[in-house]
Amino acid sequence: MRQRLSSEPDRYRGRRRVPTPPRSRYAYVAASAFVGAGVVALTAGGNLPDAKAVSPAVLHNLENASAASSQIADRAADPGRASRSQQRGADKAAAAKANEVKAEDVWLLPLDEYTFTSPYGIRFGKLHAGIDLAAPEGVPYKAVHAGTVTAAGYNGAYGYSITIQDQDGTETIYGHSRRVLVKTGDVVKAGQVIGEVGNTGYSYGTHLHLEIHVHGNPTDPITFLRDRGVDIKLQVESIYAGMASEAS
Repeated sequence: MRQRLSSEPDRYRGRRRVPTPPRSRYAYVAASAFVGAGVVALTAGGNLPDAKAVSPAVLHNLENASAASSQIADRAADPGRASRSQQRGADKAAAAKANEVKAEDVWLLPLDEYTFTSPYGIRFGKLHAGIDLAAPEGVPYKAVHAGTVTAAGYNGAYGYSITIQDQDGTETIYGHSRRVLVKTGDVVKAGQVIGEVGNTGYSYGTHLHLEIHVHGNPTDPITFLRDRGVDIKLQVESIYAGMASEAS
């Protein structure tokens, strides 16, 4: 600190100095201000809602969410859950297998719409070994039963024809086709489209000729199919028709 020379005028001469308050007084004032602010805050906080007073509806929702989370965790940790899932898979497989077994017994009509024109029996002095179902040329016809195609193509008086053999050796012949849609060796299902109605071979009009051979001998398709739930004359299919359409 620079000392004042004796020659310099005394600026404070004749004035009264205000004594400087001690440092402890500053601390007291600051503390008083802090306490006052706290009192104001407490007074204002008394007018606000209690933070702990949560809505009962909110508490209820939280409890439900907690319970749901607990249930999900328990189900995930349940060792029997996987076993039940595997069991359901096994049940579905068994049901599918049962449907396949039943499908072997399905017999259907070969056409959705037709006119029955000629029965099985003697005609022109010879055996007419099948039945004739008239329909417009090009109409698709279906397999009446599941089996394996043993012949498909042009076959003399039958024209374009298809022969399908089922598991017990019974053969079904579809004759006079305009076109065949399967080939030898194909495995077909009941209700599967296999050809189109035509007028090929020894034929007097557009129709489907249907023959059924049991143990190598022709039999009346009307009687044979009626015993299996299919009535050609009434155009009624077996009770398994819906199953065959779903499977295909």
